[in-house]
Amino acid sequence: MSGVRVLVGTKKGAFVLTSDEKREKWDVSGPHFAGWEVYHMKGSPVDPNRIYVSQSSGWFGQLIQRSDDGGKTWHPTNGKEPKWGETPGNAFVYEGDPGTHMWYDGTQHPWEFKRVWHLEPSLSDADTVYAGVEDAAIFKSTDGGVSWKELPALRDADGHRWMPGAGGMAVHTILIDPTNEHRMFVAISAAGVFRTDDGGATWKPTNKGLTSQFMPDPNAEIGHCVHRIAFHPSKPSTLFMQKHWDIMRSDDSGESWTEVSGNLPTDFGFPIDVNANEPETIYVVPIKSDSEHFPIDGKLQVWRSKTGGNEWEALTNGLPQKDCYVNVLRDAMCVDTLPSCGIYFGTTGGAVYCSADSGDTWNAIVHDLPAVYSVEVQTLA
Repeated sequence: MSGVRVLVGTKKGAFVLTSDEKREKWDVSGPHFAGWEVYHMKGSPVDPNRIYVSQSSGWFGQLIQRSDDGGKTWHPTNGKEPKWGETPGNAFVYEGDPGTHMWYDGTQHPWEFKRVWHLEPSLSDADTVYAGVEDAAIFKSTDGGVSWKELPALRDADGHRWMPGAGGMAVHTILIDPTNEHRMFVAISAAGVFRTDDGGATWKPTNKGLTSQFMPDPNAEIGHCVHRIAFHPSKPSTLFMQKHWDIMRSDDSGESWTEVSGNLPTDFGFPIDVNANEPETIYVVPIKSDSEHFPIDGKLQVWRSKTGGNEWEALTNGLPQKDCYVNVLRDAMCVDTLPSCGIYFGTTGGAVYCSADSGDTWNAIVHDLPAVYSVEVQTLA
């Protein structure tokens, strides 16, 4: 029997939600890592039992955990729980002052970063996973997260011109082209989108057509605050973007972008995703503004375009339409791959919603979790 496993990272732990293909009744497991910030958790598309988790705290710093049994048990990828002052080497660990994160690459000068924002497992190998971190860099592990190596060429792509957005300067999105795993896209706030065609050996900015009025040169190729990018696996050259203002589209692998905000009530938001069965159907969650991170008029709405942008419709059936002042963060929306595509999102108010009919109707799977940072789904055979 097919079903889904929804992986929810929150401000105070992780939760695993499972259901059959009807997605009506849910089993809830958690909190895992109670009290820790779980920025992102994502399952391998190769092995449904493999899940990676980015676990962080202001005291112990950064830890990567892994499950090999679908979230029933977990263990640190370096084989040890974090201990004061311990430096196991070649891993994301805590060392020194509380909250300090160090990368040990065998030199005498470890590189400091704040946290791992995003984990992206390989499409072909369960032991290969990428990590996007703050300050902006990308790392790769080929042994299930036990050891990591930076892909330093990313920071050579005009890294001296990058600047932090309001949420920091992080590699928060990683997309792997399913037709060519050597091609990847990353999004960085506030630098823009970058692409590699050779597995990370070289990178180039792909931001032509983006305009940001807060920049000294609004049309510069570097410096745009990109909140999220997405594509459909069958059309990886067509990218959709939720930017700091503006919904954008590229049909040439990021070489050029055009605005497709259309009739949206506001084009500010954080997540964007694509229906698994309809490459031109996209979803966003508009919020009032860059200073007021909540829905317009207190009405929680997902907006859908079935035309790849410009023409949008509000989806409200089952969502609160009064006195709702939550936000939906950039990694907190995802889709499954069942015949009737399921759409999922979580809120800073601790609710996780599911639509089993591509957005027409919504139901809350859970209420009153800690603030939701990320939502990912595994479709199970």
